This record gives sequence, C-alpha cells and structure tokens, in this order.
Amino acid sequence: MKLPSKVRLCEVGLRDGLQNEPKILTTSEKLKLAEGLIDAGFKVIELGSFMSPAAVPQMADTDELYRHLNNIKGVELRALVANRKGVERAINCGCRKIKLNVSASKGHNLANINKTPEETVAAFSENVDLALKNGLEVSGSISMPFGSPWEGLIPIKDVEEIVQAYLRVGINEISLSDAAGVATPRQVYDICCSMQEKYPEVKWWLHFHNTRGMAMANILASMEAGITNFDTSLGGFGGCPFVPGATGNISSEDVVHMMDEMGIETGIDIQKLIELSRNLQAMLGREGDSYILKAGRTKDLFN
Repeated sequence: MKLPSKVRLCEVGLRDGLQNEPKILTTSEKLKLAEGLIDAGFKVIELGSFMSPAAVPQMADTDELYRHLNNIKGVELRALVANRKGVERAINCGCRKIKLNVSASKGHNLANINKTPEETVAAFSENVDLALKNGLEVSGSISMPFGSPWEGLIPIKDVEEIVQAYLRVGINEISLSDAAGVATPRQVYDICCSMQEKYPEVKWWLHFHNTRGMAMANILASMEAGITNFDTSLGGFGGCPFVPGATGNISSEDVVHMMDEMGIETGIDIQKLIELSRNLQAMLGREGDSYILKAGRTKDLFN
C-alpha cells in the first residue's frame, strides 16, 4: 500500500458535531472542549460557524469562543461563513480564518443557504475581498461532490467548475465534503487522483460522514491517492440538518487509533482524545458513533 508517514487532522466536532444537536452546550462547556482538543494535539480546529443564530442557535456563541481563544498561538481556528454578515462577524471577534461553502448539488445548496450554486459562487469575490482586506485567510468547501439525495451522482464537471470558481477568487485550499455519506472508496480514489492532477496548486482536505459505514475506507482510499488532510469529529457526532438520514462525521478517536496502529503520525494523543469524547457524550446525554469508545484500543486488548 502507498500510504503517507503522517496526516493532518482538523477537529470539526465543535461545529459540525454540535450544529444539529437538540441540546445546546454552554460557552464554558465548548471552551473546555476546545482547550482539551488543543492540549490533545490538534493544530487545526473548526471552532464554529457565523450563521444566523435564529437558524442555527447551536452556533450563536461562536463570536464569544473566538474572543476567548484567538490569542492561542500555533493552532488554526477556522469557522464556516455563508455571507458578508458572517465575514463581518468573523472580523469583529478576531477570527483569523474562514471557510466558504457551496454544494455541488443544487437541491442541497438551496436547502442549506437558499441559493443556487451559481448564485453562491457569484458572491465569493465580495466575501473573499472583504476577508483578505482585513487579514483573514480563506478556504473553500464543496459539499456533495460524490453524490446527492436530490440529483444522485454529481457530474465531475460540476465539481470542477466550482474548483475553478474558487481559484478565480484566490482560494486554493479546498475541502471535498461527503455530507450525504454516499462516497465509495474507488470513486474517492478516482476523484482525488483527478483533482490533484488537474489542480496541483490546490491544498485538498477530505470530509467524510460515516452514514453507510464507509468513511474509514474512504480515508484509506484518499491516502492511497495522496491526500493527507482530513476532517474528523469528536465522538462521531454531527450531520448536516438538511440531508435526509445524515449521521455523524467519522469519529476522531477512530481515525487517530487507525493511524496509530498503522504507524502514521497524527500528533494527537489518543488517550486524551478518548477522555474528551466521553466528556462530550456526558454533556450531550447520548452516545455518538465511536467504535473506540465502545471497544477500546487494540493495544489495551493485547496488553
């Protein structure tokens, strides 16, 4: 197998993991989780999103989180934004990196932000210019590149058009997000190889949901294709509220455990991560989708 010696993980549990939970955590609870994730070794964390508090009340205190944490050095704290208002909020609270999002699925994009992909792309330039003018870094995300409950398989040319739109406005860090959990390993391998060949200037991230139990296999296929940046979620919590039947992202501790067992460096302390995941379960009052919390590490079984 052709595998990397190390990978970089972004913890998205504080955003994607919490945005659809009926129980809304307090700001102090989120801060404790964020500080624990930093202590466990995460260098990239998606701290929240700047969406309308009326639409996503779980993310209403993202500004406050940044005011507490934006002096931390050596850790990238990024946030999702949807429009100019979100960029302005990011600027005002000290956020230093934002992520824009568009769906390759027209149906999903309309359900998510009430715009077509074309309308969303048209607004990128204004948002990017405002962010860059104020010293923020900007990355992009493409949801549903592998398939959508609305349209089925997405033509690769539709995804490429969005990549090109990002590049035109100066964004060269892009995430492919399987929000519907429909991707398969061969498909992932082929698309990752194609995208890297056509757009070598892009820094790629992969974001997999484990809806049909294939997220780990898709990560493996991505690594075989040369991708080394992945989003994961503490406890396997999460899921897009606009996708029918969507479940959580691949569990952070499951991914770190697999990498540890395969000798691939993550820089993450698995023991601290497991404890944080247990704490999050207690806060939310329910279990997530984490195999390691149920079965424990392989090393623990052998020893």
